[in-house]
Amino acid sequence: MNVPIILAGGVGSRMGADRPKQFIEILGKPILVYTIEAYQNHPEIDAIEVVCIKSHIDYLKGLVEKYNLDKVKWICEGGEDFQHSVINGINNLKGEIDEEDIVLIHYGASPMITDDVISDAIRVCKQKGNSSPAMSSILLLGSNDGDKSLNWVDRDKIIVFNAPQCFKFSYVTQLYDEAIEKDLIDKVEPHTTTLMYLMGREIYFSKSNQLNIKMTTQDDLDLFEGYVLMKKQKNPDF
Repeated sequence: MNVPIILAGGVGSRMGADRPKQFIEILGKPILVYTIEAYQNHPEIDAIEVVCIKSHIDYLKGLVEKYNLDKVKWICEGGEDFQHSVINGINNLKGEIDEEDIVLIHYGASPMITDDVISDAIRVCKQKGNSSPAMSSILLLGSNDGDKSLNWVDRDKIIVFNAPQCFKFSYVTQLYDEAIEKDLIDKVEPHTTTLMYLMGREIYFSKSNQLNIKMTTQDDLDLFEGYVLMKKQKNPDF
C-alpha cells in the first residue's frame, strides 16, 4: 500500500489569518481539501491519513464527507510541532499497515503537488527505502552577511526539498524510535529530513518542480488562486 500522512496540525501563525492556513478557502474550498484531492485522485494511492489540529477534527470529518474523500481512512490528532505530528501519524498507523508499505509525509498546505512528483517519490522509495522531491535552486544564491552578501554560492551544490518525504513504513518507524531513544527530536529544525541528516542517513532524490511549494505567505495564496483558476478553465471539475 501507498499511504500519505497529510500533516494539518499546525496553526499557520506566519500567515496571520483567522484560521489555520490549511483551512483557508481558495475559491470556496479549503487548501487542505485541494491537497487531499491530489492524493485521492492519484491511482497509486490506496488510503490516506490526515493528522489534524484538534480544534478542527470535526470540521475535517465534515469536509471528508462533503467532498467524497473516501480514501481518507484515518484522522488523528496533531502534536505540538511537526515532529510530534509525524510521530502521532506513525503511531496511529502501527497495526494498520505493513512494514513494507510506503508512507508519504506531506504538508497539508502544499496543494500544488502533481501526479508525476507523487509517482516518482514512490518509485525511488521502492528502490532505495526513502525519497524526497528535490531540485536545484532556480535563483542566484549568495551568503547572508548582515545587510550585504560577500560570497557567491554555487546553486548546483544546493538542493531544495519539498514534500512528500517518502519512506517504507519500517524505515520511518525505526528512524523515529531511534531518535526518541537518543533524545534527538528537539535537537533539529522540525523536518524529517533534518532529523535524517543529524542521524547520518542518506536522502535519495526524486522528481520535483517549481509548483511544489508550501503556502506560507499571502503571495503564495494569490499564486495558488491563479493556479486554481487556470485549472478550472481547463477542467471545470477541478
